[in-house]
Amino acid sequence: MSSMIKIAVDAMGGDNSPKKIIDGIINHHSSNKDVFYKIFGNEEEIKKCLDNKINNNNFEIINTLNKVSSEDSPLEAAKRGKDTSMWLAIQSVKQKDCDIVISAGNTGALLVISKLNLKMIENIDKPALSALWPNKKSMSVVLDLGANIECSSKNLFDFSIMGASLYKSLYPQETPRVALLNIGSEELKGNEIIKETFKIMNEKKSDDYKFCGYIEGNELMNGNVNVIVSDGFTGNVALKTAEGTANFITDELKKALSGSIIGKISSLMNISNLKKFKQRLDPRLYNGAIFIGLDSPVVKSHGGTDYIGFSNSLDVCCKIIKGDLIEKIKKNI
Repeated sequence: MSSMIKIAVDAMGGDNSPKKIIDGIINHHSSNKDVFYKIFGNEEEIKKCLDNKINNNNFEIINTLNKVSSEDSPLEAAKRGKDTSMWLAIQSVKQKDCDIVISAGNTGALLVISKLNLKMIENIDKPALSALWPNKKSMSVVLDLGANIECSSKNLFDFSIMGASLYKSLYPQETPRVALLNIGSEELKGNEIIKETFKIMNEKKSDDYKFCGYIEGNELMNGNVNVIVSDGFTGNVALKTAEGTANFITDELKKALSGSIIGKISSLMNISNLKKFKQRLDPRLYNGAIFIGLDSPVVKSHGGTDYIGFSNSLDVCCKIIKGDLIEKIKKNI
């Protein structure tokens, strides 16, 4: 078992848990036999869902009936006790029983309980919430997506290093190309903090990534850069706008192609292209946000995703461990 990747799983977070979580584990296990799942939650419910579909050598259940609810504030979640499935899952990473922790539960609670249990990487002041976005060429890492509303130039510089390290862990063959999200591409645009960050990034040359200056919101998906850095306020607004736009386009396309006889005929004629289009915008493929900056990796799966989405975020966990993310950040910082 020593060579196995060990993932601590909070089985009680998110909609339709633990069924969705366990179905995601079963789906992931079908093509990943080198992963050990340490599952935290209601043992009776978990066993019902598992139904002997995973090899006994690949999992262990830690029984706990207490859980963090989606309605809990981060403070309430922390006060709920150290026997919640979320707390125990994070603690198993702190104690080095597991390599990485994943939860589809309450985002604020996950961040606060992670910060209470795990140390920060030396010289990093704040953890960032990062995620994968599709672009025209492949994928981008975007951070921060809401963990820090206000950031200093040092924070943004740290996010750049962490984002580049994350990208390199996920895509070892590619060079991270880093840009700062701003209201214009000229050096004089933006507030003082972003201008100061630009200056720091320009002066600190690195072989580990290429700094590409500023990027505007309308260029996020063009694929010319693959690590996009902003404060949590701006990043969160950009994320929600992009998600809303993708949903709007797919809904309008559905209406147009199912509203009339001509629409139905053209959708039948273009069925393979439409499938490709749908898959490209399927949010389940990009599920799995990562809190980086802590000395152990914490992955947040979307609470509303299904078992396929959860399975994809387990894939992200494996890539992070195989890519040695934490060591890369420590080396680059």
